[in-house]
Amino acid sequence: MQSFDLDKTDVSKIKLALSGDDQQLQFILEEYHASEIAILFESITPEDRQRIINLLEVEIASEVISEMHEESHPEELLLQLHPDKRTEIVEELDYDDATDIISQLDEQEQQEILEDLNEDDALNIRNLMSYDEKTAGGLMNTEFIRINLNLTKKDAIDEIIRQSEEIEEFYTIFVIDDQNVFQGIVSLKDIIKAKGNVQITELVKAEVAWVYPDTDQEEVARLISQYNITSIPVLDIDMKLLGRVTFDDVIDVLEDENTEDILKISGVSEDEELSGNWVEAVKSRLPWLVLNLGTAFLASAVIRHFDPTIKLFPLLSAYMVIIAGMGGNAATQALAVTVRRISLNDLTDNQAYRTVLKEFTVGAINGAVTGLIVFIFAYFFDSSLMLGVVIFLSMTGNLLIAGITGSGIPLVLKRIGIDPAIASSIIITTFTDVFGFLLLLGLASKLLL
Repeated sequence: MQSFDLDKTDVSKIKLALSGDDQQLQFILEEYHASEIAILFESITPEDRQRIINLLEVEIASEVISEMHEESHPEELLLQLHPDKRTEIVEELDYDDATDIISQLDEQEQQEILEDLNEDDALNIRNLMSYDEKTAGGLMNTEFIRINLNLTKKDAIDEIIRQSEEIEEFYTIFVIDDQNVFQGIVSLKDIIKAKGNVQITELVKAEVAWVYPDTDQEEVARLISQYNITSIPVLDIDMKLLGRVTFDDVIDVLEDENTEDILKISGVSEDEELSGNWVEAVKSRLPWLVLNLGTAFLASAVIRHFDPTIKLFPLLSAYMVIIAGMGGNAATQALAVTVRRISLNDLTDNQAYRTVLKEFTVGAINGAVTGLIVFIFAYFFDSSLMLGVVIFLSMTGNLLIAGITGSGIPLVLKRIGIDPAIASSIIITTFTDVFGFLLLLGLASKLLL
């Protein structure tokens, strides 16, 4: 399989060609796939992007724009183009891709583009723009193959050929009745293999997954993954066929959702662009750091409370760092696994209970093992058996708490309707710090004094 990765040599080659004439640049661009040119656009000026798009054939230019990352702002590139070139490119785009790009513009700019399109294209895009972008309606493409269940094999093949002239790719053939009510799907293979006089009604597969236009995009992705299908139909409340969501759109959804969860767990807002400047990064992250600072004061209050104990046993301050750090790491591990399980599937009460029980067990074992290691260290290097006991009990207890909070808190947040990836990290850090210090300093004050 040919790779479409753009290396530094390729980038340098194209950038060098940008300094030459259009004919030479156009010749160089023919060597590269549309997705490679889209990657190149991340590292060149808007003026150079516009120049390249104007040199490309409309079909390739539309592919490049559809492949551009959202952070490269393909909508701004469209606005820079001559209206005629822009219209040709938009009409070449799939409706879902055109909708995603145009919806990023303000209302006046959207109208400017849509008014130049033919009536059917503009109507389809306007309809798709009415749906939330993170739903099945926002993902779906209204271009698909549909046939009537009463057609014979021959008539069905003729109809598929006719409709496929307007559709670049199709994976599934949808079957409807005379009222456009969805009846199921049929594969092209089954139609071709069937006898000449067979009707589609005898071949249709009625038991298939489908979604409403307001179904969340994560649920759409989960269904396509669960049933291993290439596309899923989108139906209205009357079971009439509105469109389809294909697996390539779901790949983008999964990537976006995973990125969003990683950013949230790290205490970074999903609104921060990965390639954004430092101002955006500060605005995104500072509120979470301030909130985290507030929870840190709580842990600090525990330390202040046991100040006399620390003065008598200064060595405790060295082990505080170990106890808190290990607890935080263990809680983050449990949190990552639990949030991932939640994102893949809604957990039943029994599954949630088993998840917490598993992390409780893991925390107990890991706490005992790491606690024993630190116990041995304290006994031999600090010559204190009781200090080793205190540290062993503190480590075991804090990793137990880490397992319970790391798995339990996201489940509770999910149950009460809060995204578990947003607040879980800060809450569990507070728990492991506060309880880690309480266990270590509290036990020390009882057993060492």
